[in-house]
Amino acid sequence: MTSSARARFAGLDGLRAVAVLLVVIYHLFPAWLLRSGFIGVDVFFVISGFLITSLLLREREQTGRIALGSFWIRRARRLMPALAVVVTVCATAAWLIGGDVLVGLGLQVAGAATFSYNWLSIATGASYFTAAQPEVFRNLWSLALEEQFYLLWPLLLPLFLLLPGRWPRTLAALAVGAGSAAWAVALLATAEPTRTYFGTDSHAFGLLLGVALAFALQGAEARTAPPRALRIVGAVLGAAALAGLVALASMTPTTDARTFPGILVVASVLAGVIVAVSVRPGSVFGRALDIAPLRWIGERSYGIYLWHWPLVVLVTAAGTGTTADAGVPVAAGATAAALTLGLAALSYRFVEQPVRAHGFRGVARRMGARFSSSPARRLGAVAAIAAGAVLLGGTTAAVAAAPETTSGEAVVRAGQDALDQAEAADGAAPPAPVSTPADDRPAPPASARVPGDRVTAVGDSVMLASAPGLLDIFPGIHVDAKVSRSMWTAPEILARLAERGQLRDYVVVGLGTNGPVDDDTLTEVDRIVGPDRHLVLVNAYAPRDWIPGVNRELAAFAASHHGVSIADWSSAIDDRTDLLAGDRIHPGASGAKVFADAVATAVQRVEDEQLQARYEAADLLWSIGHAIPSR
Repeated sequence: MTSSARARFAGLDGLRAVAVLLVVIYHLFPAWLLRSGFIGVDVFFVISGFLITSLLLREREQTGRIALGSFWIRRARRLMPALAVVVTVCATAAWLIGGDVLVGLGLQVAGAATFSYNWLSIATGASYFTAAQPEVFRNLWSLALEEQFYLLWPLLLPLFLLLPGRWPRTLAALAVGAGSAAWAVALLATAEPTRTYFGTDSHAFGLLLGVALAFALQGAEARTAPPRALRIVGAVLGAAALAGLVALASMTPTTDARTFPGILVVASVLAGVIVAVSVRPGSVFGRALDIAPLRWIGERSYGIYLWHWPLVVLVTAAGTGTTADAGVPVAAGATAAALTLGLAALSYRFVEQPVRAHGFRGVARRMGARFSSSPARRLGAVAAIAAGAVLLGGTTAAVAAAPETTSGEAVVRAGQDALDQAEAADGAAPPAPVSTPADDRPAPPASARVPGDRVTAVGDSVMLASAPGLLDIFPGIHVDAKVSRSMWTAPEILARLAERGQLRDYVVVGLGTNGPVDDDTLTEVDRIVGPDRHLVLVNAYAPRDWIPGVNRELAAFAASHHGVSIADWSSAIDDRTDLLAGDRIHPGASGAKVFADAVATAVQRVEDEQLQARYEAADLLWSIGHAIPSR
């Protein structure tokens, strides 16, 4: 690479620092304000599209051609060394920790090694937003997308260069980027948000905006600095765009087009404004953005991004026995942050920079030279090779030891198996009803367990995992439970059961785990259940920020509606979370009994109250009848 090709663009290191800080804070401290900090990835995309295209254009201008082989070798030197260290170190650590963090590790390592993580995740149905397993290397989806851009874009660039002048090229790049965003909106109508988010085709708009900027600003660094007034205007625009990025990162994301691609496109545009303002000659804002702390972080932003997510997953698993998706304690986030900065700095100093400066062969020659040098240098070389062998062995062991499913998925599967077995054995005659003699004074009621043939239960994966406990306490119960249901699905499910005559005296609904609930939906549920049945709402327990609101809504609805009560699963399991799977959501075998006991307590309380009310009414009629003298 020529010296001019190595020239820095002012402000880009500072902008990289902002981008990586948004992402890291979002992942390590999810309870903080940056609920949409993932937009930092789109800032990276804009920077990458701009920088790579600018370097390719500069090379073509200086040499008359683009050396594709050299370009791809430089990309390999930049990306692969740090990636290899992160993957082997964290896979070995996952092997030492064991449990859920090992699930799917082989596929993750393959995705990292082939830069296809995003498409492998899409092909296997993985979800970025409702993940069922703690993917150690989930953050590598964006690296895969960028690497695919690095592979394809130099091949497509000559087609754009056929257009005359920089503005037609700029407009063409913007048009293709707009097409990517439009395709993302179209995909949302038929695909899960992860497909839109991970897809190279549907998430290329940031990269293409960077490409358009590179075309528009081609040769800008050689131009005369604009007047001072224009530089001040540029600084104001840059500061406003930076504030806009932080404001966007503070928004609560949705799963519709407002976020995907909505705020992602807006974040890309704001990043584009910052890039355009920063790289202009004499830019005040570019110099301000490159202050020493931000520049230090920006230079190491690649390593910081690589390390932060695997570390928070591993630290959380080691410290709490749960997954990062189930919640990151502040202490775990702080520990992961400190480790991230330390390991990224070491990687930058001892791995990334030597390979960038000397190449793979050069580093290998320098390592070989150490064996004929001083004892200390020879010992260092031996230690480095031994450490590499240990890490490769640990990675291999981790992949070999990886279980097929997480503990949460295992208990849900066990629940489904229990329901399948119960359905296969169904057909036994229900217990005969017990009649109460009417020719004598009614006896005070004795509490009798409500039989299962009087109970219908509708729920999500928590109820599905609890099915063995429900079947044990309520033999003959009808359970309709599936994964990923929310309360908004309840009216349709209950209406279908009502049409089939499968709604019994007690209708238990447990659908609060997967999202907020609202009064209108609960009112519709109560209407379908009807006045002749009793509705039991199971409250929720999960490390999700909407759960407290769900439980308040359920409690308020039950308090204000006759014939509705609460099964308090949340309080029952709150101090017994050791009975939950690693996701701290789904109950294991003992936890399923706790869930069933909470439901049984609620049902039995209503049954006893109704028996007492019927007894008192019958006793009153008996008393009135015996108080009237016979003629």
